[in-house]
Amino acid sequence: MLKISTQFDGGNVDIIDITDPTNMQLQLPCDNASDFKQWFYYRVQGAAYQNLTMHFSNAHESAFPGGWQHYEAMCSYDRSNWFRVATEYENGTLTIRHTPLANSVYYAYFEPYSYEQHLNLIGEAQGSGLCQVDDLGSTLQGRDLNLLTIGNQAASDLKIWITARQHPGETMAEWFIEGFLNRLLDHQDPTARALLDQATFYIVPNMNPDGSALGNLRTNYAGANLNREWQNPTLEYSPEVYFVRQKMHETGVDLFLDIHGDEEIPFVFVAGTEGVPSYNERIADLEQRFKTAFKAASPDFQDEHGYAKDAPGQANLGLATPYVGETFGCLAYTLEMPFTDNHNWPDDDFGWNGQRSLRLGEAALSPILAVLRHLR
Repeated sequence: MLKISTQFDGGNVDIIDITDPTNMQLQLPCDNASDFKQWFYYRVQGAAYQNLTMHFSNAHESAFPGGWQHYEAMCSYDRSNWFRVATEYENGTLTIRHTPLANSVYYAYFEPYSYEQHLNLIGEAQGSGLCQVDDLGSTLQGRDLNLLTIGNQAASDLKIWITARQHPGETMAEWFIEGFLNRLLDHQDPTARALLDQATFYIVPNMNPDGSALGNLRTNYAGANLNREWQNPTLEYSPEVYFVRQKMHETGVDLFLDIHGDEEIPFVFVAGTEGVPSYNERIADLEQRFKTAFKAASPDFQDEHGYAKDAPGQANLGLATPYVGETFGCLAYTLEMPFTDNHNWPDDDFGWNGQRSLRLGEAALSPILAVLRHLR
């Protein structure tokens, strides 16, 4: 008998009618306390060798309907190995077609990164002997908001801050952090050693653990879009930003990266702080140095496609990157990865996925090293 379930970390879908496997009617679910919708993650059982056709009739109501162009859903039998399956978007409906080769199969908007993976990542980082794990506070549902501190924590050290997954459905951001940590904590990597000789890193692998567990796309348990809360976060609505911002003011910031995924733009790119009042030639020079070094470190990174730059003085300081760049007068970037594929280097079987995000995280150490001695 055909069955769909979502009672696992990050699981979420609305079931309308699945009596006919060739015409299954589903809907994209809303975030638990907001109208944002785009993320889905569910398990199908009892469908081995059946030609499944799964229709999402409300795809046109999603937060980013342009993201369905050239999109293919992700699929896995074991939740470790994910691949793309045939998907089309027509007349406002998203349709996934697949014939599973086993009775249990998972479908997701993007390769998930579970809370258990998150906890394992933190444990492995601490086990390196180079990483200190601190608790910044609790989320509204009582989950831990952890900070990883890596380096000598000397007063003279440069302070490098990296946050990820303010938007919980952008799971590629935590895959990126896993790759970044793998390299930074490698005793034999000369780039990592050179960085830790001069800098202390402050890394928040998951800014939104509640939203991640709930299967939300963009918001926390209270319905807050954390990347709009940086000017005036509150303990009642956006404690995640409140705690991280408080710690930033204690340590100072010399370089900031906020890691995201973009639903519609099929490239890897960064967005800077051109629109903040204090933007100047020094920051512009740092941005150019960073981008040049990143392109040399990873062919997946490019600087032709991305967001339109803010006009001078028009940046939204509620966003993390403009707020941190303006407050600390530092190089600050939002880094975006695609949900579909990187059109510069397409992969028909996997598209953009967890492993490519991880490799990009490894590569990101190189541009940080390139700008390090210019940060102050």
